[in-house]
Amino acid sequence: MRPSARCFSTRSPRRSPPLASRWCRSSSPDGEQHKNWETLNLVYDALLANRCDRGTTIVALGGGVVGDIAGFAAATYQRGVHFVQVPTTLLAQVDSSVGGKTGINHPRGKNMIGAFHQPGVVLADMDVLRTLPERELRAGLAEVIKHGVIRDAAFFEWLETDLGRLLRREPAALAHAVRRSVEIKAEIVAIDERESGPRALLNFGHTFGHAIETGLGYGDWLHGEAVAAGMVMAAELSRRTGGIDAAACERLRTLVGRAGLPTAPPPGIGAARFLDLMSVDKKVRSGRPRLILLERLGAAYIAEDTPPDALQATLAAVSG
Repeated sequence: MRPSARCFSTRSPRRSPPLASRWCRSSSPDGEQHKNWETLNLVYDALLANRCDRGTTIVALGGGVVGDIAGFAAATYQRGVHFVQVPTTLLAQVDSSVGGKTGINHPRGKNMIGAFHQPGVVLADMDVLRTLPERELRAGLAEVIKHGVIRDAAFFEWLETDLGRLLRREPAALAHAVRRSVEIKAEIVAIDERESGPRALLNFGHTFGHAIETGLGYGDWLHGEAVAAGMVMAAELSRRTGGIDAAACERLRTLVGRAGLPTAPPPGIGAARFLDLMSVDKKVRSGRPRLILLERLGAAYIAEDTPPDALQATLAAVSG
């Protein structure tokens, strides 16, 4: 992938990987439904068949699923080898390639098996976004919107004004969206790499979103689509618990809708099913969900003890 002014590179504090003297390739199917043990074993098979040693560098060239699987393989093969991220989707560039979360899904819960393993380098080339299917581009915008919602009201306002430029794939707008999203995520991860505290803020909308993905079956909705609906649900719960007001809630709903993303969960996942799915979540503590809610646009917080009646009312209002 050629360097250009539209390439952004971030390095972890770890030693950069060495240059390769030989290489091998392992391809994986596309989609969350393939983020599993079977696909992970294909990577292990290629590494072992080619007698790759601890000096190996695994390069993840693809979207979020490829990055998560390759990163988990790097974290576990011979107890850890070098790892480089070259994300090719908007969602991967602004979110999943940054921060060192790797892993696979389980039929009962998304991303429940994994490890923290920081890449030595993340290289995001804006040119690849020209080839992205429209649905994938819009799904990536969900994570861009999320970063503004939780941390930067001015960035959220910029998205309200300049969303059309992003949908038209104007290079300068895409570059700004990627850069600012990575800055926000990197600032939070630098404080809390292992998600024992504020890094959980990056999960805004994800508890609801992961429940949607698991409930539908991985691959039906794209991750960004599920997160988009989850953010609207989390905003509604924030309103019901004394956080953001109705006007701010509607601004988020409107922006998500303008991006061509779902603003409500799919029919058929009722409140009881949502609660069951949400109970299998990495943020659950002592059997109670820890949800990310909004004080206002640009300011999120970790709700350790969400009132059950407010949660039930939110689920009843938005789910079929």
